[in-house]
Parts: sequence; structure tokens; C-alpha cells
Amino acid sequence: MKASMIDFCVDEILGFEFSGIGEHLIVNIRKHGQNSRWIAARLAELSGIEERHVGYCGLKDRYAVTSQWYSLYLPNRCLNMADLSHPDFEVISLNRHRKKLRRGMHAGNSFNIVINNITTSQEKLEQRLETIDHLGFPNYFAEQRFGFNGGNLVEAARLIDSSRLKGNRMRQGIFLSAARSWLFNLVLARHITNYHDGTIFPFDETGPLWGRGKSKPNKVVASTEREALADWPEWKHALEHTGLTQERRKLFMHADGLKFNFLNSRQLKLRFNLPKGVYATALLRELAEFNR
Repeated sequence: MKASMIDFCVDEILGFEFSGIGEHLIVNIRKHGQNSRWIAARLAELSGIEERHVGYCGLKDRYAVTSQWYSLYLPNRCLNMADLSHPDFEVISLNRHRKKLRRGMHAGNSFNIVINNITTSQEKLEQRLETIDHLGFPNYFAEQRFGFNGGNLVEAARLIDSSRLKGNRMRQGIFLSAARSWLFNLVLARHITNYHDGTIFPFDETGPLWGRGKSKPNKVVASTEREALADWPEWKHALEHTGLTQERRKLFMHADGLKFNFLNSRQLKLRFNLPKGVYATALLRELAEFNR
């Protein structure tokens, strides 16, 4: 996976139409080898505005070829593609809109992925892909959620141990997210373990994104959550006192329009769409064991 940047292509799906008029210039960018925040800073420089006036819906992979939308607050100002030219990204299109683009406004992402150096049989992979297409896949938060070598979790643990994971969530948001995601993954993993031990898997149920307040899963799901998080009271307590409200996340997801074909005996090409917040790498991990 990602033997080359062009092996992992992502296009943002907004899910709504632009108004065509308004104070915000909408810029569709194709980038490679750069992260979303860095692009936002460059667009601010090129357009002569403060970075806080640049909006975007989500973070895209750095080591990939990705397209996404940015909004630039430019009332009564017009820019063309040449004004935003930069060697590290390509401007695909411009539009106007009445509202700033904000995190989570997009509907999802479209993926075009090539897997290289396959050592298993095409037949086995086809069977696994057909199962994933039919049943879905575990909706894990993937490795990138936790930072390089799990660094975000390490920092979250440090803050929790020192009773400092609270207060200004803007500064600690990435660590809050990592901690919540870790607890969710533990619950999901316990459901899968129970399934292998003979329990029916709750395909249509949700797992907790921990915070203050009570969720209302059914008795079986609630029992599994208590088992999975029995050894994590400090983390639960800390998240309950950060101002976050407990939410729920689907345990299983389906990929929309999953298509695949073998380029040769050792290369597989995949195409599919996922809702926002769902990781393509969570689907890929169900295909086989990956060796790095």
C-alpha cells in the first residue's frame, strides 16, 4: 500500500452544490506530498488573507494524491487560477459560495487505491472482497488517528495521568479525539472477539465516543462495553470532564460502489466511496495481513 503516492488517490465528496455567488471563493485543489493545513497556509499567503479566513472540510492524507475544497473569504475581490498558482498543488476549479467551508461539512470521500506485491491468490482476495461488499467491515479508527507511532495516545495518557486532559479543548482536540477513538476501538475489538466465541455480532449497533451523559445501547451491547472498558476508568472519567458529550459511532460500515480488478497477479486496484470519518485503511486491513 502506498508504494507510490499515485497508488492512493482520494477525492473529496461535498454532497451539496455551491450557490455561485457570495463572499467566499471556493477553490478545488489537487495536492501531492503535502498536508491539508499546509495547503491552507499557502492559499492564505497567495490570496493575501489571514489563515483563519481559509476554510476546509477535513484533513487528507499527505502521502497520496488528493483533491479537496477550500474556501477563501474574499468579499468584493476576484482571483483567477494564475493568482493561486503554486508548484506543490494544482488548482482544478474556482467557484463562489455564501458560506465558509467548515470541518465535517463534506459527505465523504472517493478512493482509488492500488495494492502492490500481493502474495495470496486472486480467488481468496475476490472472496474476501465479496464478503466485505456484502457484510461491510469493522469501522475502526485507523492508525493515522493516533499519530506517528501512536504519539497522540502517548500524549493523551500523559495528560490523563496528570489530570490535565480538560479545559481548553482547542489545544487538546487531537489528543481528546485519539483517546475517544482508542476506547471505541477497544469496544469494537471486544465485539469481534465475542463473535469469534459464538456471540451474534451486532452489525446494526453503535459503539461509544466517550463523554458526559448516558447512551442507550441494548443490554448485550452495553454489557460488552462494560467488559471492554473495565480497565479504563481514568480515561472515561477524564473524557467526561472535558465538556464532551457522549456520542455513538456505527460498529460496521459499508463501502459504496466497491469495484476491483487485478492489474496483474501481484497488483489489485480498488475503487469505493466512504462517508466522512470512515477510514479506507480500516477496509484495507480486512483484506489480508500486510507486511511492512
